Amino acid sequence: MKVTHPLDIRDFSAQTAQGETVKLGMYYGQVLLVVNTATKCGLATQFKALQQIHERYEDSGFTVLGFPSNQFGEQEPGDDLEVLRTCREELNVTFPIFAKVNVNGDDAHPLFKWLVSETKGLLSSKIKWNFTKFLVDRNGRVVKRFSPTTKPEQIVSDIERLIAASQY
Repeated sequence: MKVTHPLDIRDFSAQTAQGETVKLGMYYGQVLLVVNTATKCGLATQFKALQQIHERYEDSGFTVLGFPSNQFGEQEPGDDLEVLRTCREELNVTFPIFAKVNVNGDDAHPLFKWLVSETKGLLSSKIKWNFTKFLVDRNGRVVKRFSPTTKPEQIVSDIERLIAASQY
């Protein structure tokens, strides 16, 4: 008899900006902040804080995962390699950047369908804009969802709490 378990991060894979398929289970055991990003968005200033938090806590088993999306105001128009180049060279981002995905609708990436199903937003489960953030614990489960306007700095205490709850 097949044993089923509640979904967690290990149940998903994603394509990197370079086209390589990665099993997200490689991040199991880490605290994750999954963010749908867009380099041409007014909220793109959050990349700097996301990078600072990533650097500050990566040795404690924390990683930011960036998933570009062009679903909101076409604010991520470039192809995957252009987006990656912008993130690396202009925004100085070193955390993982994946291939562009849809985060809403029938063709939304399965990871985002799951993230949304685990954390309903205000009045709706849809992701409303770029830079919606999902905090995932070391057991690969979604803990909390943050709105696009929640500054990354405001999430630090939640990140620290999860890191401290189970040392890396």
